[in-house]
Parts: sequence; structure tokens; C-alpha cells
Amino acid sequence: MMIEATSTRMFREAAEAAGTVQRQLDLNAEAVARIGRKLRELNPRFITTVARGSSDHAACYAKYLLETHTGLVTSSSGPSVVSVYGTKMCLDRSVCLLISQSGASPDLLAVAEAAREAGAFVVVLVNVADSPLANLAHEVVELRAGPETSVAATKSFIGSLTAVLQILSHWLEDNELKTALHQAPELLQQAWESDWSSAVETIAGTQDLFVLGRGLGLGIAYEAALKLKEVCGLHAEAFSSAEVLHGPVTIARSGFPVLVLAQNDACHAGISELVDDLARRDVKLITAGVQHKDAINLPAPQGHPVIEPILRIQGFYRMANELSVRLGLDPDNPPFLNKVTSTL
Repeated sequence: MMIEATSTRMFREAAEAAGTVQRQLDLNAEAVARIGRKLRELNPRFITTVARGSSDHAACYAKYLLETHTGLVTSSSGPSVVSVYGTKMCLDRSVCLLISQSGASPDLLAVAEAAREAGAFVVVLVNVADSPLANLAHEVVELRAGPETSVAATKSFIGSLTAVLQILSHWLEDNELKTALHQAPELLQQAWESDWSSAVETIAGTQDLFVLGRGLGLGIAYEAALKLKEVCGLHAEAFSSAEVLHGPVTIARSGFPVLVLAQNDACHAGISELVDDLARRDVKLITAGVQHKDAINLPAPQGHPVIEPILRIQGFYRMANELSVRLGLDPDNPPFLNKVTSTL
């Protein structure tokens, strides 16, 4: 028997994202202010991010956010470099940012320990405050998402994005970013209440699609594509709206579905040009944050450009949950997956 979309744990937990961010603002101010002071004192040379799954998509958002606001190279470090290959890293006067929902995966624990020994300032973003990973950090920022039992991470992912933004706003003492963060809970609620059902109708009839984003929105595209695989059983591939032109766009022929998630920043003009090009190819365009007369234009609340990608994924989560149920699946229990994935 088909379940109701509003009865799933994924639905209930994703709906709590606004509350998650509000708790961060209420409870994490002292911790992020302290981290901000330490970062100003350290004046780091570079930043590495370490994460898996949805958390690594949050790290992609962090890369673009941190690089565009600090000018510091921020790169993803593969955990296996340490956990499998046993490489000794050179991380003196750098920041190692680890992101995890559970804080229990052995590969992340190995990297955190190695990063400390290599001279990095280790900052952990985690939902389980008393986890082994938190115990290895110099500083911990709690995601404050509360229990998350659906296999698909939703509110903890959004909490990871806003936690990075909160750290940055205190590091740079940037009042504009702080204001944007304080507006996020209300905007997230607006995004949650947005009607993306027209996308459900289009995507339900396909097995393959692209999800495109760029810059701050690239990690959001990765996350959306993962959720379409996890909870909907669809072959969704995420690309940068620039990278897709280097070969993959060949697949986007007449009738091929393409979901475009955009934010109103320096990337917007290029994304708009790509949307025009895709429309000429007669693909099935679904857009949020960019408009086209031949597209299914989804409602997309506006805010500060650093917040808009977070709003896009919140609107997407509700749609993905509805799509999963529409396809006769259970978004809370995808086959072959566990809530906590332990890898070395």
C-alpha cells in the first residue's frame, strides 16, 4: 500500500531544517565566536575539507564559500590518502574541516588524528556531540539537528551548510553574512512551503536526468543528484553548468530532463546562457532560481546569494520525498543503505 508523503520520517525531518538553523544561532554563538578568534590569530595558509556522502557535498559548498570570501585555497582531501595509503600529510598552519552526521566513520577518525599530528587546526562539524570524531577535534560545532533516523540526511545537511557560514561570518566579523544567517530560518520555511509538484510529474516519467549548478550551488546539485539515486532509484548525474559543456551535454537531447538549481550571484548569467542553449535542444527543463519561457519554473525564494543554495535544497527535499512515494518507494528505507556508513 502506498504511504502518504507527509507521513515519512524524511518529510518530518526535512521540515525541521528551519528549527535546526535557529538552534544553531541560539546555541552556537559562543563556540563560533571563539573559532573565529582562533582563525584570525592563526591566519591559516590553506584549508582542507574531509567528509563522505552528503557531508562531502556540504564541504563542496564550504569550498566555494570559503575561497570566495577569504581567498584561501580550500580543497577536499580524500580520507583514503591517510586511512588506506597511510600518507603523512604536511598541514602546518592550516585548517582541517571535518563534516559528519554521526562522527563515527573510521576513515574520518584516522584523518582527524593524522591532521592534528601534522599541525592542522582541526574543526569538526557534527550532529552527535559526544562522538569519537568530536573527541579528536580542537574545536567542535554542533549541527543541532536532533535525531535524524531516515537514511536520507536532510536537516543535518542543511545544518552543515549554515554551520560553515556561521563560522565564516565570525571569522571575518562580517555583519552582512550574520544578517543573512538570521534571515535563513524564515526563508527556509518559505522554501519548504513552495510547491514543486510540477517537477514530480516530469521526473516520475524518466530514469535518467542531469542536475546542474555552479559555484556555491554545485554542492547542492551533487546533493540533489544523490537523493534522486538514494530515495527515488533514478540515475541522476550532477555537473557544474560549465563542466557539463565539456562532453556530457551530448547526452542532453530532445526530451532529456535537466534540473537546474541557481543562485543570484556572479554565476547566474552563465547559467542563464546555458539554460537558453538547453532550451534550443528541446530538453525537458526544470529550473529553480533562473527563469525560462520553455521551462518548468519552480518557486524559489530569494535571499542573500550565500543563502539561496540552501533554500534550493530545502525545496528539493520536499519534492524528492513526494517523488519517492509517487514511485512506490519508501524514502526512509532505501534498499542496501544504512543510516551510518562505516568506511575505511
